[in-house]
Amino acid sequence: MTPRRLLSLALPLLALALPQAQAQAASSAEILAQSSASDWRRPDPDNLLLMQLPGGPVLIELAPAFAPRHVANIQKLARERYYDGLAVVRVQDNYVAQWGDPQAEDATLRRPMIEGQPQLPGEFSRPIAGLELSPLPDGDVYAPGVGYYQGFPVASSRKLGRAWLAHCYGMVGAGRGDTADSGSGAELYAVIGHAPRHLDRNVTLVGRVLQGMENLSSLPRGHGPLGFYLPEEANTPIRSLQKVGELPPEQRPKVEVLRTDTATWKAYVEARRTRREDWFLEPTGRIELCNVPAPVRVVAP
Repeated sequence: MTPRRLLSLALPLLALALPQAQAQAASSAEILAQSSASDWRRPDPDNLLLMQLPGGPVLIELAPAFAPRHVANIQKLARERYYDGLAVVRVQDNYVAQWGDPQAEDATLRRPMIEGQPQLPGEFSRPIAGLELSPLPDGDVYAPGVGYYQGFPVASSRKLGRAWLAHCYGMVGAGRGDTADSGSGAELYAVIGHAPRHLDRNVTLVGRVLQGMENLSSLPRGHGPLGFYLPEEANTPIRSLQKVGELPPEQRPKVEVLRTDTATWKAYVEARRTRREDWFLEPTGRIELCNVPAPVRVVAP
């Protein structure tokens, strides 16, 4: 049976789960335009970070369901304003932008750590039990299963009983040294290039960028090893990094994320898998995990 025949059999089933207008939508843009208010969620302000760079803001949603200890420490550091005045210290082309203390290697100059600052065990994966994942039908090279949880890309193994966040574009991780317990969230990075999935389960992922990726991905590349800035190259200063929940309500970003546990999400994924717009000569009928980022929209207060 041909892929097109399989698709034609699947569409009637999809139509049963969606309003007629959505079932007939030819593009992902039309599906989003026809979505209802219940298809979207507002992130918890306590799980949002707002980082102000010279080029503009970067809004990050944390993922306590996958890295609770790192997230708690990052929230503490943000509350104590640890990150304010630090800098983006590394921008490696097609890889990551990393920020932290530019003087971290110099004990006489580095930023004093907050009292009680831990070095945390790696939170590379978590039990799959209790996670209601929205699976992606096309499989994956790096894991037996892939899907989405509250907008985050997730890989999993039923055999191992584990699930873990995946290094897709815009994902945020906690830098560490050579040992699994050498990170804390004091140094963070965002993926700005092709998904480095070989890092999955080797680094603790703590969240993803919802808005402002262009303010990280457009930064000048470092010319030192691994993209670190050389002494003569200027770091990009972090003006501030705060928990959104601690900002006055009128200053909080007003965003919603498309829920990934709805029929609308399934239709959106299908529209991305099989492109029906006139421009596409080959609809493909397949897609991989990092090619379906959960949409984010700005809403009225």
